[in-house]
Amino acid sequence: MKQLMSLAAASAALALSAGTAHAAKPKPALVVERTGQPTGVISSTATVPAEMKLIFLSGSTASPLDPAKPDDFGDTRQQTLSILTKMKAQLESMGLGMGDIVKLNVFLVAPTPGGRMDSAAMNEVFKTFFGTPEQPNKPTRSTVQVAALGRPTTYVEIEGIAAKAP
Repeated sequence: MKQLMSLAAASAALALSAGTAHAAKPKPALVVERTGQPTGVISSTATVPAEMKLIFLSGSTASPLDPAKPDDFGDTRQQTLSILTKMKAQLESMGLGMGDIVKLNVFLVAPTPGGRMDSAAMNEVFKTFFGTPEQPNKPTRSTVQVAALGRPTTYVEIEGIAAKAP
């Protein structure tokens, strides 16, 4: 009986030490791997580990500059700033940040019929949210000129995908 108790105690100690050794092994950090030119505005690729949670952000348009003028959303620069500011607040409410965005789709309308989209103004604002010393991560991105969006004075719509470790 004494031998049986000693064997049981040894087995328990062995199981406990094996569990402790296993538990002490740190898990590798879940990190999005990004590639691209250091001076580029966007990443060329973003590889998301399977264990990460993906968050899909619906297309968003700008808020009116003045609530008394509901159809005045401003120019491409002002609309991009409004959208990215709203996106940042939405992500922060979920415990995420702009650095967690891995993919953006940007839809731009030319401010004048038959004209060209103002991608320079959009990029100017974009660079204040991504690839900065405070927030160095840059998402992958597609930027497309479209004929129109929901309202005649809407020039920008942006949708995105973010990734976060669970």
